[in-house]
Amino acid sequence: MEINSPMNEKVKNWAKLQRKKYRDQTGQFLIEGEHLIGEALKAGVVELLLVEAGRTNPFHQEKEAIVCSESVMRKLSANVSGAWLIAVCAQKVSRKSRNSRIVALDGVQDPGNVGTIIRTAVAFGFDQVLLSPDCADVYNEKCVRSTQGALFHIAISRTELIPTLRSLKEKGVMVIATALHEAQPLSELPIVENVALVLGNEGQGIRPATLEICDQRAFIEMSSFESLNVAVAAGICLYRYRRRG
Repeated sequence: MEINSPMNEKVKNWAKLQRKKYRDQTGQFLIEGEHLIGEALKAGVVELLLVEAGRTNPFHQEKEAIVCSESVMRKLSANVSGAWLIAVCAQKVSRKSRNSRIVALDGVQDPGNVGTIIRTAVAFGFDQVLLSPDCADVYNEKCVRSTQGALFHIAISRTELIPTLRSLKEKGVMVIATALHEAQPLSELPIVENVALVLGNEGQGIRPATLEICDQRAFIEMSSFESLNVAVAAGICLYRYRRRG
């Protein structure tokens, strides 16, 4: 199969996936590049593979590709210089998690921050990422790119945090909030097996109601500056509670 016109109906529908509204409606999203597509293929979420005419499909053994003209690929690509390999993927249904190491994000707005935190969570052996309803869209192109494929390898759920965190506490999970006030140094908190680390909005931090139900409040000891970028802070906290062995 070959598609040459950007006005093709299928192309128009795929292009709509650049907007959150249509991603939510269809349960699909677009990704670009060999690395991301390779990770998506491993996870079994690639529905369609598109390759630019004149290029070789590097995944021909795993998935047959639809050949598209350069103009079609430019219409679908979020990159200003275009892309020669694009996939239409199904939004991953969160798999069941062991629920022993969890990251909860309360109103984190920047998709790059959300993506970097997801990537870091996978790197340090966390099981699940919880997002409040107002967090950035996981399937935003910037977020997907920032995860470097990690979103295909961890359970991700968008949920109301307060009841979810309460439920985790009932199951013996220690809930730790990152905070600047009335908090203990991160290095002095006990290392526990079952933990949920809560990080908040870039400007306002964790909502007071969410903060209230946390078991502990932690701050990162620094020699200067009062706070760090939320993704950097997440990296430090997740490393301390990384899965060992």
